[in-house]
Amino acid sequence: METRPAPATVNVCLVALPESTPTALYGLYEVLGAAGRAWPVFTGEAVSASPLSVRIVAASRQSFECGVGLPLTPQASFAEWPRPDVVIITDLNLPPYEDPRGRWPEAAHWIRQAYEAGATVCSVCTGSVVLAEAGLLEGQEATSHWSATGLFAEYYPAVQLRPERILSPAGPDHRLVTCGGMASWEELALYLVRRYCGDAEAVRMAKLFLIGDRSEGQLPFSAMIRPRRHEDAVIERCQTWLAEHYDEPHPVARMVALSGLTERTFTRRFRAATGYAPVDYVQTLRIEEAKQLLESSDQPTDDVARAVGYEDAAFFRRLFKRRTGVTPSRYRQRFRDLGRVYGIE
Repeated sequence: METRPAPATVNVCLVALPESTPTALYGLYEVLGAAGRAWPVFTGEAVSASPLSVRIVAASRQSFECGVGLPLTPQASFAEWPRPDVVIITDLNLPPYEDPRGRWPEAAHWIRQAYEAGATVCSVCTGSVVLAEAGLLEGQEATSHWSATGLFAEYYPAVQLRPERILSPAGPDHRLVTCGGMASWEELALYLVRRYCGDAEAVRMAKLFLIGDRSEGQLPFSAMIRPRRHEDAVIERCQTWLAEHYDEPHPVARMVALSGLTERTFTRRFRAATGYAPVDYVQTLRIEEAKQLLESSDQPTDDVARAVGYEDAAFFRRLFKRRTGVTPSRYRQRFRDLGRVYGIE
């Protein structure tokens, strides 16, 4: 098999078939397409992750009705993209008990050629049937929707089906990745963002799209919204100072002194310029910095508290939970390592 160096731009092709349903197809299109692009728009924070290039491909560009009757227009044909870096087949609306063999000859051939040329090939839910039809899953561990267990046993018995798994990487360099039920496209999205854009970008996409366990509400996924743009040079100077000194004692009082304004006037102008009260702005900035440390380091919570400006660790824990809905330790558990969260590694 020919090997290729890691591409500067990762080209992701989402395969559209007549049986495809739209949720996972368009969900993956949006989330993967947002990687490396969307976070700065909402937060103003620069990111270094390289964007993914995502397109929907099919046998031709001609529009057709997908598996639930909605029109779908592919952006490219198989012939136009012979060497993608990542191929994804999403869930299919398959008739029960019907033999799927020989159903997608053109797609199966293109997928197999892409894999042999070095692409990573993925499936969501019953999309794994197409991978089996392409001959890629023989002797491999794979997963699919639990309802497809009998189908695999009857028509693709060489596949080592693991229906209990949500996500199952397999093959050399984990270039075969299958997922369980239809909603597991979210796990696949995070896995691919983490794999090609890095841990930090995967965490950012999890927060932006609320992907993952949502039983604790939205707050664990929230981030500091970009302050509104303004032309108050005095307040801007204070914001610039705070960005470098947020961990120092009494930052609001020091910004008031730096501004040369009375405390009342400073508070009014700061809120008008940024949309935040000064104390709220400081606390939000400190909590965001604490999140970064919890996500990227093994520092004890007390050390994280001190690093962002809180000598009273108990106060920091209460503030963190009020802001995020979870304790610092629980936050770290959720976002420290997405690979562990989804049992990938």
